[in-house]
Amino acid sequence: MALRLFIDPEAAALAAGAALALPETAARHAQVRRVQPGDRLVLFDGRGHEAAAEVLALGRREVTVRVGAVAAVERELPWAVTLALGMPTNERMDALVEKATELGAAALQPLLCERSVLRLAGERAERRRAHWQAVAVSASEQCGRTRVPEVGTVRGLPDWLAALPGAPGAARWLLSLDPAALAPAAALARSAAPAAGAAAAISGQGAPGGYGTPGAHATAGKAGTPGMSDAAIIVLSGPEGGLAPAEQEAARAAGFVPVGLGSRTLRADTAPLALLAWLGLAALGPGQG
Repeated sequence: MALRLFIDPEAAALAAGAALALPETAARHAQVRRVQPGDRLVLFDGRGHEAAAEVLALGRREVTVRVGAVAAVERELPWAVTLALGMPTNERMDALVEKATELGAAALQPLLCERSVLRLAGERAERRRAHWQAVAVSASEQCGRTRVPEVGTVRGLPDWLAALPGAPGAARWLLSLDPAALAPAAALARSAAPAAGAAAAISGQGAPGGYGTPGAHATAGKAGTPGMSDAAIIVLSGPEGGLAPAEQEAARAAGFVPVGLGSRTLRADTAPLALLAWLGLAALGPGQG
């Protein structure tokens, strides 16, 4: 399998036929993997574009490639899913970012909650955010995504809730152990969130082409921003120990609907991944999972 490398569009643009000096991070990755002139690579820009490339030359720190045809390629879920979560401890958060990227999260919003064990602020918080963003890039390279989830700046839960648009433009789900919480299928069916193909899958009609169909992401809005499409879902999940009662009430007041994942108590880093996995299977439709 050809090595996949993320090319930050702020550092370099993918242009068919161009000789491209790989940006520093990508060049270092290529050298660690011991690429040689003539080797084939796959480059992607994190914005839905992918291109084959051939290694032309190697220097001590430089790697030059010839970019082939650039294509629009989408391997996204039908929903733009933002995971807003009380940060678990460092190692668990690293793994959560990696797996959430593999499972299709469009964005991750780290939150500081009343019961958070990991408490970050200032420069330390920004360093961790940058680290998690790099984890998301690496996971996107590995799993074949052409879009890289954005990891937001660490924020306090009250501030983040207050900054959400007044009128929900996306489904808002609160992962909850409340016995009255909706099952994910019921929450999806009652909200404005299902994209056309995925809605058919939920109703048993299947989703032709699955969520890997080119252009599928065009139906999904930028989660967490004003004007987002109806195919966006914001999932709020608590830290170790869960959200405090007052935080749960504040979330409900902001339009979050309790959604449950069964009677077992899942860890803070397990619950959001379980939901993402369910959404991925729901998007595939009957007989495709």
